[in-house]
Amino acid sequence: MLIRITLEYDGCAYCGWQVQSGRDSIQARVEDALKRIFSEPIRVRAAGRTDAGVHARGQVAAFRLPRRFAPSELMRALNALLPPDIAVTTASSAEDSFDPRRDARSRSYEYRVLNQPIRSALEFRYSWLVREPLNLARMNEAAAIFIGEHDFASMRSLGSNEKTTVRRVVASYWRRDGTLLTYRVEATAFLRHMVRTMVAAMVDAGRGAVTPQELEQLLVSCNRALAPAPAPACGLYLVEVRY
Repeated sequence: MLIRITLEYDGCAYCGWQVQSGRDSIQARVEDALKRIFSEPIRVRAAGRTDAGVHARGQVAAFRLPRRFAPSELMRALNALLPPDIAVTTASSAEDSFDPRRDARSRSYEYRVLNQPIRSALEFRYSWLVREPLNLARMNEAAAIFIGEHDFASMRSLGSNEKTTVRRVVASYWRRDGTLLTYRVEATAFLRHMVRTMVAAMVDAGRGAVTPQELEQLLVSCNRALAPAPAPACGLYLVEVRY
């Protein structure tokens, strides 16, 4: 019996989604809870391997159960065993062929920037504090550059070994709610650290350190050395996976 679940989690305490020896991960916590329920190891696959400190509101995962179990009861059992910073929000049976990563048509991320001169005691784990004033119109002009199919080699993590660095972005925009700026991006797939590097570059544009035109030249150059360091992980959220 194949089960599909949706998860939300606070990534602050974890090394990311993927199991890593000697470190605490979201995948390890879910697999441990399943082992306690079924008394045998169960491997869990996810739509995306979020990095250390990255959060999720709509992570999708799947796993095969050794016996039939009502999805609603399984969701209750998992939530009773998982720590408070990980929650299963939906659970359902899935077709045997379902693969949460390969079957995904697109993924959407959000990034939160707190744009104010004084830090927040409540937001510091969940957003990037940028003290200088940011020009939202200029940041949206920069965000539009990423829409379409491009080679994102300049925005990837150094040392990445993807077969291709070409990705197709279908949505890219910023919105403001008071001092909180939220970036939304949807693409068929992402490179490691791609969203965080894009955010750092757009924040530079919002500060006036670079123009949107210079950012476009950076994208075309495919030269990672010319791009800024990635924005902090704390502001990034996996919000939706479309199938």
